[in-house]
Amino acid sequence: MKIAATYSHLNGIEWLKVHQPQALEEIEQAIASIDANAYKTKESKEKTMVGKKLYSPIDINKAFKDKLETNGWSESRTSYWVTDDYDVIRKTMHMTPDEQKAVCKAQGKDPIYSYNQTDFVKNRVAVEVQFGKYSFIAYDLFVKHLAFYVGNEIDVGIEILPMKSMQSEMSSGPGYYEGALYDLVRQGRGVPSVPLLLLGIEP
Repeated sequence: MKIAATYSHLNGIEWLKVHQPQALEEIEQAIASIDANAYKTKESKEKTMVGKKLYSPIDINKAFKDKLETNGWSESRTSYWVTDDYDVIRKTMHMTPDEQKAVCKAQGKDPIYSYNQTDFVKNRVAVEVQFGKYSFIAYDLFVKHLAFYVGNEIDVGIEILPMKSMQSEMSSGPGYYEGALYDLVRQGRGVPSVPLLLLGIEP
């Protein structure tokens, strides 16, 4: 595959080129090494394209996983406890999970376990390969990457998305680069407040 479009939010790519050029190179190499047409294996059951061979998001994600894990990229998960009280959440936001749970209980609140997970992290760079439902992209950009950044776990987030030309040969539902770019730009130059790099890929 190849990178067809890029967008650097809050100097995401500039930060990578200066501080983590090896990480950027590994991402670019992983993309270039995957033959998307080898994963055009999903047979459509949708009315408008019954029987047509489509790109398989699951198989493409697995290909990325295999390539990146070989270079030391791995999943990262951050756990925390929430409740229905704004003040309690503000108070516990930067505490450890055990401390959060204890404070919630001390305030007479039932703590609810939750977590944020990102596909790949290495040297404070997070990568999400997103071929799922379009709503997941917004969650990645405005919640996941931001949460890891605010929590001082990462310095930049990378979102890998199919271009519309590729997404049109997938089942209905996945998002695409051009749509994600529009959603990001319309929020204004400083939102979300985390450096990001959007990569639009195609066969």
